[in-house]
Amino acid sequence: MKHYSYEEWQQYVKDEMGNSLREELEGHLYTCDQCLDIYLLAVTANQTSLPTLPNETQFTNRVMEMVPVTNSNVSKVKITSTVPDTRLFHYLLAAAATLLLMFSGVFQTLASYTSAFEKPMIQEKKPKPSVTEGVINRTFAWMDSIEKKEAIKK
Repeated sequence: MKHYSYEEWQQYVKDEMGNSLREELEGHLYTCDQCLDIYLLAVTANQTSLPTLPNETQFTNRVMEMVPVTNSNVSKVKITSTVPDTRLFHYLLAAAATLLLMFSGVFQTLASYTSAFEKPMIQEKKPKPSVTEGVINRTFAWMDSIEKKEAIKK
């Protein structure tokens, strides 16, 4: 993987490179943490050279004043909803259904079913012996078979 230098990231931050190289650098940032750190250093170093807003508190108001309004009645229209607010009804319905299911024992039954499914999965997950442990076990089995053969000969 090719890594880019600090100077190249400086050029990227200052927008002093062509579009093809810029796209290449942007794609590289997604895959390389090392270059991302260098890029962040370059951004931090150039932070003081970036333009600042003279009056930050009024910036939004000035931008909104520049937006043209095609219909002068837009600001005078009051939006009213004809759909009744049913959030309270849905909340009460959900609470009632929860209480009904709790007192009827449905949740307890579901819990017992899930625990029945979990137990076999837990039992199946026995750790496999390591390679060294396998070699040792085979060696002892081999040694035991030799001892049995010698005992038979005597």
